[in-house]
Amino acid sequence: MQYVFLTAMGVGGATILGALMGFIFKRGAERFGDVILAFASGIMLAASVFSLVIPSVEYAVSDMGTVGVAVTVIGIFAGAGCLSLLDRALARIERLSNSEHGERGRGVILFVLAIAIHNLPEGLAAGVSFGSRNLSDTLMIAGSIALQNVPEGMVIISPMLAIGIRPWRVLAIALSTGLVEVVGTFIGYFAISISSAILAPALGFAAGTMLYVIADDMIPKTHESGSGLTTYSLLLGFALMVVFDTVL
Repeated sequence: MQYVFLTAMGVGGATILGALMGFIFKRGAERFGDVILAFASGIMLAASVFSLVIPSVEYAVSDMGTVGVAVTVIGIFAGAGCLSLLDRALARIERLSNSEHGERGRGVILFVLAIAIHNLPEGLAAGVSFGSRNLSDTLMIAGSIALQNVPEGMVIISPMLAIGIRPWRVLAIALSTGLVEVVGTFIGYFAISISSAILAPALGFAAGTMLYVIADDMIPKTHESGSGLTTYSLLLGFALMVVFDTVL
């Protein structure tokens, strides 16, 4: 349980650390945020494959034979599908809010929800990874999530300050998004603790949520600046995790 607590604090605290760094290095976050986020995307992509997808397939195949691969595939699409539905629901709420010219406070709430919708499944992935009983895989998942949370926390600070949100409120928002990941980690851990039978689909589900976040949110953001370094930064992050997974 101690490792679960430390993991939860690590993935949530990384967002908060990134936010604090965003206050200090506002210009640097804007200038190099895309490259750093691309590097983190590559690390998360590798972690999704090696520490979630592959273990899910191994558990499913050991229980049901080769047909068990279908369990992992279904889990991946279920995880991605859930996030897609949540994203659409959030977009619909935002459109309604814009059409009604809602107050800035409502916009802040929507902004928090937009961040939380991506942070919750990351926390779930970290919690679910404990079901594999492989601490190195768990640390790989948690480390990759925490690493990408630092630049993500940095790049959200400047836009909020630019639209006039007070610094103490910006910090409160960053704290709340970090807490979402803490809650998600414990939910994922206790869900696996209840029944090991859900381990294979749960790992697949967690992989689907992470892959959706990478493909739909993180990678597009890395190309906003138009820098040609982002693609190579992503590949570097992926290759680095391949080496670590082989050596460690």
